[in-house]
Amino acid sequence: MRGDGPPAFCLLKRGVMRRILVPLLIGVVGAGILIGLGVWQVQRLAWKENILATIDARLSAAPVDLPETLDPEDDKYLPVRVSGTLEPDALHVLVGAKDLGAGYRLIQPLVLDGGRRIMVDRGLIPLDAKAAVRETGEVGLVGNLHWPDEIDGYTPEPDIARGIWFARDVPAMANALGTEPVLVVVRRQEAGPQSDEITALPVDTAAISNNHLQYAITWFSLAAIWLTMTGYLIWRVTRRQETEG
Repeated sequence: MRGDGPPAFCLLKRGVMRRILVPLLIGVVGAGILIGLGVWQVQRLAWKENILATIDARLSAAPVDLPETLDPEDDKYLPVRVSGTLEPDALHVLVGAKDLGAGYRLIQPLVLDGGRRIMVDRGLIPLDAKAAVRETGEVGLVGNLHWPDEIDGYTPEPDIARGIWFARDVPAMANALGTEPVLVVVRRQEAGPQSDEITALPVDTAAISNNHLQYAITWFSLAAIWLTMTGYLIWRVTRRQETEG
């Protein structure tokens, strides 16, 4: 003879469903958001790798003569060959280089054979070489045009009196040296006076951050942890309901 009410296991099942509904929804929605962020980072990784490959191809191209007109966007990383006269004025950008330690990027004016005045980033010098007399005279250089984006809200103002800078601000440095806002980062020197104290620091894509893979792994890992914790919570709720039932 059947009772008037629903079977006990049906009541138990309904109670379990009511208690796990909210954790289940939170778990699914949260995991979906985290997985979506991981997928977005994978897409960003492909985008960044394509950009780096394009930059690498441009960096390794044959150098050309310095164009008469330049655009900081279109001509960034363009390989160029320049020749002219180094002037003794110099700016020093405080940096730290991997395997080399702290030092200064040496920025000097170069008067081109045609009369134009530009800047050249000759490379890294030791901290104690800042006061040394800089090489001057005719030089031949190969490098890449660059307009670095190194300034943020935490970058100190340059110490103009001592010629110490904390980022390569091309327009401001050009104003200080009286040159065009054009910077050639030297890759190699083909002629003229050289110094053993200068280590070339050419433009390199290794210096461009590409952390999207790590970010993707982090988001996917968080999604896995979120789902695991959700599953554990649901299991606890189910076990408790069975015990109480």
